[in-house]
Amino acid sequence: MPSASRDAPRKVAMITGGGTGIGRAIGELLAEDGYDLVIASRSPQHLAEGAETLRELGARVLSVPTDVRDPGQVDRLFERVREEYGRLDVLVNNAAGNFPVRAEDLSPNGWRAVLGIVLDGTFFCSRAAFPLLREARGSSIVNIVAAYAWLAGPGTVHSAAAKAGVVSLTRTLAVEWARHGIRVNAVSPGPVRTEGTDRQLWTSEELVKRIEHGVPMARFGTAEEVAQAVRFLVGPHASYITGQVLPVDGGQWLGRGVMDFFDEGAHGNASSAPPSRSPD
Repeated sequence: MPSASRDAPRKVAMITGGGTGIGRAIGELLAEDGYDLVIASRSPQHLAEGAETLRELGARVLSVPTDVRDPGQVDRLFERVREEYGRLDVLVNNAAGNFPVRAEDLSPNGWRAVLGIVLDGTFFCSRAAFPLLREARGSSIVNIVAAYAWLAGPGTVHSAAAKAGVVSLTRTLAVEWARHGIRVNAVSPGPVRTEGTDRQLWTSEELVKRIEHGVPMARFGTAEEVAQAVRFLVGPHASYITGQVLPVDGGQWLGRGVMDFFDEGAHGNASSAPPSRSPD
């Protein structure tokens, strides 16, 4: 006799920006957990590569080219989800756009492009997902943000403003949609090395070392470590957690503080630290 688990319908997760990097790593873990997947991206090539990898893990994968800045395309994306699967249990808003630029050099088009992908796209996808997530009950949204949403991040004025908006959106939706059984949280990755970030952000070994020095754990994170946090937040062990931002950053957002005084790598010798004195 078939077990109840065999008879139960498979859960469905959508990941925007799901063809590469952190998005694909999230898809791989959710595929291992038995989810069917939807991945969306502006790049058909990224979608094709990501879908092939995920199907090799046994997942059913629907890939839909979508520009999340366009509410019409987003609505059509979710129509496809309803037609193909008839349900949605998890939405991961991972699509992002970023490039380092000084605020005074940022063009209006550059500002609008990043705000459109990160903030508008997160809202458009969440709004369009709401009817399906409400029907599923016990459903979940996870938004991918960054620590510079609440800290200074030179060169990130567009992305920082967008991510800060997503943090506020996360908390507001968590309050509004809790009564519908929808939990809304965010994950805040620290520096992570992927093919894309190496090409766009971590462009020299000197920069990599400087970034590592600013992280108390003194290393970059991995896409899988971020994906594990998403797996936790959408899973049963986080069933009473909503409206939260979970940093996965090796302590980066905390800063190094007085640790610099004792860092031999930065000062050559720990003896260069100022002498400590106990209170009298």
